[in-house]
Amino acid sequence: MRKNIWLACLVVLLAGILVACNSNDNEKAGTDTSEKKQAGSDNQEEVTIKFHTHGNEASYNWSDTIAAFEEEYPNIKVDLVILSEKGDTNEALQKLDLEAASGSQLDVLMFSDPASYAERVDLGMVAAIDEFIEEDGYSVEEDYKVNTILNDHYYALPGKFNPWYVLVNKDHLQEAGLEVPTEWTWDDFQDYAKKLTTDDHYGTFFHGPQNGGWMEYMSLALASKEENSTFVKENGEANFDDPMFRKTLAMRVEMEKEDKSATPYADILSQNLHYRNQWFNQDASLLLIGSWMNTELGGTDQFPLDFEVGVAPYPNNEGSDNNGFTPVTTDYMAVAEKSKQKEAAYTFIRWYTTEGQVVQGKNIPSWNGVDETEFADIVDTILDDTVSPEKVDKESLINVLTNAKSSKLIPPVAGQAEIYQVVNDEYEKLIYGEQDLDKTIDELQKKATAILESN
Repeated sequence: MRKNIWLACLVVLLAGILVACNSNDNEKAGTDTSEKKQAGSDNQEEVTIKFHTHGNEASYNWSDTIAAFEEEYPNIKVDLVILSEKGDTNEALQKLDLEAASGSQLDVLMFSDPASYAERVDLGMVAAIDEFIEEDGYSVEEDYKVNTILNDHYYALPGKFNPWYVLVNKDHLQEAGLEVPTEWTWDDFQDYAKKLTTDDHYGTFFHGPQNGGWMEYMSLALASKEENSTFVKENGEANFDDPMFRKTLAMRVEMEKEDKSATPYADILSQNLHYRNQWFNQDASLLLIGSWMNTELGGTDQFPLDFEVGVAPYPNNEGSDNNGFTPVTTDYMAVAEKSKQKEAAYTFIRWYTTEGQVVQGKNIPSWNGVDETEFADIVDTILDDTVSPEKVDKESLINVLTNAKSSKLIPPVAGQAEIYQVVNDEYEKLIYGEQDLDKTIDELQKKATAILESN
């Protein structure tokens, strides 16, 4: 009996010891977990993401830009892979595709045009980032000037903002008694070109189309629309029967054949004329061009500037109430689908397309969060690298860049290169007088529809 009582006491004692030990272990474990969480928030595990880009150091100032990011996010290291030292986007894309095919680490991808971006989304190379955007609680459409949505999903954020605008020779304007436009229509543009034309120079110079390229000069009024501003509609149908495409062709013919205000297309081809020569040599008073020209506005060693330059917005269509829509090029910053560090990769592209654009100081940002002072500083930095920045009307440049907007992005389609060539061929028949406007539009609509259906 006495033995049973002793055993019972021993069991109770051991149970108490075990409970006490377990309680202490749980308390210690809780303390350790709390400490780990605290350490994780202050000093997260370091990760390295690979960033593949076509942009070289001279054009993008990567050393300072990435250093600034890593200082703000010390747990994320960026391994920069420049795919083309000369900034050749075609070379960069070929190398990127090879990297993807070989199974190399891909985290952050940069695309220079909507076609490259959309094609690789279709190939499954790019990850959707909707969940990250939703978690951060912002709207791409409100935060940026370029809306990168594809098939109702976001796969990229826009970096630089290169809208098209109209460069104006202010010396020629003064001689003609005209002011730099702050808002105007295509009819106004045509009228300006006519008034600016003299025996010494044309009112304007249209650089395309040439061999299926420079299609921007074939969609002038069409590109001023907010939606369906390209040769193929959002629903996949040919868009050559749009009234604004007709207006574009009619204007090109009138300005060359009737007003004599545009450099003849035959001369452009036979003399291999280039827009930079025509502009800096003052052979044209107005030049429709993309704002990649910001870095050359004040002239370069190769093309010195001998006149005052103003900048006018891309013209509107009649009744469009100064909508500001224009063709825009940007860098599409994306997260690779196969990345094992998607959150870190997203963190980098969000930072780069916002604060990083200001740090970089090489381009106008698509981000709307840049204040007036920062914007002006960026413009100053860009112009200061030119030979004669004082000859550029900075106020007009800032006004145009601030108010320009990108039309809704329509993904490129299979057979697009074929459609471009058809546009080139039919336009040449029109401008050389081999067929009229109605016939040109009918042929374009019919041939483009056949290409779309066959693809």
